[in-house]
Amino acid sequence: MPLLLRTEHLLAAILSSTEDAVLSFALDGTVQTWSPGAQRLYGYSESEIVGQPLARLLPPGDAPAFEGLVRAAISGDFPHHETSPRLHKDGSAIIVRITHVPVRDDNGHIVAILENAAASTSNSIETIGEAHLKLLIDQMPMVVWTTDKELRITSCLGARMRGVKTRNEELLGKSIYEYLKCQDPHTTPVAQHYEALRGTSSQFEYKRNNRTFELHLEPLRSPAGEIIGCIGAGLDITERKKNEEKVHYQATHDALTGLANYREFLDSLEREVRRGERSNRSFAVLLLDLDELKAINDRYGHLAGNRALKRLSEVMKEQCRATDLAARYGGDEFAVLLVDGDPGMARQIASRIEHALGARREEPRLSVSIGISIFPDDGRTVQDLLETADRELYQRKRGTRARVTPARAR
Repeated sequence: MPLLLRTEHLLAAILSSTEDAVLSFALDGTVQTWSPGAQRLYGYSESEIVGQPLARLLPPGDAPAFEGLVRAAISGDFPHHETSPRLHKDGSAIIVRITHVPVRDDNGHIVAILENAAASTSNSIETIGEAHLKLLIDQMPMVVWTTDKELRITSCLGARMRGVKTRNEELLGKSIYEYLKCQDPHTTPVAQHYEALRGTSSQFEYKRNNRTFELHLEPLRSPAGEIIGCIGAGLDITERKKNEEKVHYQATHDALTGLANYREFLDSLEREVRRGERSNRSFAVLLLDLDELKAINDRYGHLAGNRALKRLSEVMKEQCRATDLAARYGGDEFAVLLVDGDPGMARQIASRIEHALGARREEPRLSVSIGISIFPDDGRTVQDLLETADRELYQRKRGTRARVTPARAR
């Protein structure tokens, strides 16, 4: 009596006997069977890959095309032979010749796809270029990904970002919403993905997990030009941003006191004048002069003079609001820009600075002369406002000298 072989036994025999990579996958892309030839070609063992998405073998940009193949397979019309790039377990790119055969159930419905693949003997420039590109991406602080039209991640390639715990392969199949843990389609960078689906490219900075990324998003197109998803690239620019911020801070702040410097104060004042002209809102300018700084330098030394300048700057920081700009105007002169400040507020801030400085018990005791100007009452230009505050400052300073001189004479 003839021995009847069961279908699965026959398939197992085929898988183990051929040198080619033979595998099968379900219509959702899940690998179902894996031959020893497939392990030799791709580097994955059967236990590592069965039950996993076939997308692990696909380079960036090929996942949407693969989904198109599956959709075509369901309808019974798909290419049976092709040459395609695939990824080895170690990340290297390989070119394989592939044959696809549908697997049908008893009713003739396609339920899976059988794939036979062999390494191509062609070492084309494109193959070498792809391998070099992947090597470059893997060694840079960047990641490249693709999505389908439903914003599901179909491929992800590149070095793991600092602060990102998820491995690239774990992202496959997840939606952008799931990865970001955000359901708002209008938030960054989800909104930019939708713009890419509409054919619009974008470039922007995005902060996540205390890191700053420069993101580029483009529409992903099929060979026929149809938009089939998004392709994105993200570069970690955290260190660059820190360096830029450090350089900008050094260029706009006084090294001794940490206050804004003369140039930053003038630029801010010019912007506030323009804003005041548009909004018809007032603001105030305070010019301050530390009294008797020369005498302090002569009697106690320049280090004591520097400490006196720092003591005044500390008081200014304490007494000004977060929206105000305190600056070292030059030498022993300081300035404050009181945003949306009126005459009453300006006098109050000036009085608080004078009293707080005088209340400090450190030696030598310090005092400050302050002049005030208000936009637009005292002028509508930077020069007019500074001249008005400067005149009042030196009127007060002459009054201070007049009070001090008789006391010294006695």
